[in-house]
Amino acid sequence: MNSLDGGNVHIDLGDWTEVELDKIIHEASRIEEAGPRIAFLSGFFLGLKYRESTLTGDSNTPEVFVIDLAGVDCFTFIDYIEAMRLSNSFGSFRKNLKQVRYQNSAVSYESRKHFFTDWAEYGPVSVDDLTAQIGGKKAVSILKMMNLKEDGLPLLPGIEPHQRAIKYILSENIKGPVLRKLRTGDYAGIYSTIQGLDVSHVGIIIKKDGDAVVLRHASSDRECRKVIDQDLQEYITGKPGLIILRPGDYLSLAAEK
Repeated sequence: MNSLDGGNVHIDLGDWTEVELDKIIHEASRIEEAGPRIAFLSGFFLGLKYRESTLTGDSNTPEVFVIDLAGVDCFTFIDYIEAMRLSNSFGSFRKNLKQVRYQNSAVSYESRKHFFTDWAEYGPVSVDDLTAQIGGKKAVSILKMMNLKEDGLPLLPGIEPHQRAIKYILSENIKGPVLRKLRTGDYAGIYSTIQGLDVSHVGIIIKKDGDAVVLRHASSDRECRKVIDQDLQEYITGKPGLIILRPGDYLSLAAEK
């Protein structure tokens, strides 16, 4: 289904139909715990092609409310999964996506949650930043001026810079006790050392049989460019660290009765 619904809404469901998605979301809503629910939903995205710049809107262009399931980047992937896991129908998914993606559900470029840690910062909060609890003494805290580059210019024109304490776990410490504290369904952000930015990439933690811990993510790698499962420790080798946001065990926001 590919449709344009009004001047400020764009919907492309890719290979799915609304009826199929409604069935998947409703079935997922029967799974009580958030982690298994996220694993179930995100499993349907495996193999979906990577596609960047699917959202429309900037400081000079009016924001469009986009649902584009024909292809995802790393952030729209988790955007859709989080909205689906809070829903019990396709209709409630549309409403929840606005609350997940925008502050106060206000569809505008200025209200969009541009940064990963915005999810834990702005209400209604459906995830908690558990980086410090999971990392313990291994967690590092740094004060950053979000959206402000070294040259004093904004990363995203039109978005006001703001100060934020960012906590992350160094990659070399993502082993043993830290791995055991991770849960399926945790949202993981790869910490970025770039000034003004919190993460460079995001994905979902999935714990498989045995001790395997993978990152389910929309990979932009030239040889891949699709949603895949990749060994977490292998992926983060050489990268600065990890930020962990954990979803709560509940249906929330605009779940329909």
